Amino acid sequence: MDYTFTLKYRLAEGDRDTDRLVERLGEAGCTDAIVGVGSVGRLALEFTREADNADAAIRSALGDVRTAIPLATLVEAAPDFVGLTDIADLLGISRQGMRKLSLTHGDFPAPVHEGSASVWHLLDILTWLEARRGHTPDAGLRDTAAAALAINLAKETSRHTPGAQAAIERLIA
Repeated sequence: MDYTFTLKYRLAEGDRDTDRLVERLGEAGCTDAIVGVGSVGRLALEFTREADNADAAIRSALGDVRTAIPLATLVEAAPDFVGLTDIADLLGISRQGMRKLSLTHGDFPAPVHEGSASVWHLLDILTWLEARRGHTPDAGLRDTAAAALAINLAKETSRHTPGAQAAIERLIA
């Protein structure tokens, strides 16, 4: 099955030659990614990767990127953090309809960040919609959201927990 996801990176100061990065990514097996370099020092790779499951797809891409750009720092795996507009777009419903659901149902998942722009984990929303509304999310999207969430949680844990980075490295090796 094909899984679509995005990996966002911060690049090392001396590793920002776009043409060379694209060449190295291709050599490392990232020919199934669209490369985006809109911000200085940042890189986004949108993959459509064939694998047995989403977790394997994302991990293999992480490993390939690590081979190509070993000094790059993973910022985020997506789809995971989403706003109401993102959710609406992914599910093919209006933003207003999504907002109505979030405001009129007391059991709507709590956001990860609540503010002028609230953010949720996509998996929480998909799980809620499935249980509450009988909506059956696309299996690939649900699996990809779960895998991206796991990678993001592991990445954040590794920043604050001694020894966790080694465990992350073993996951993507």
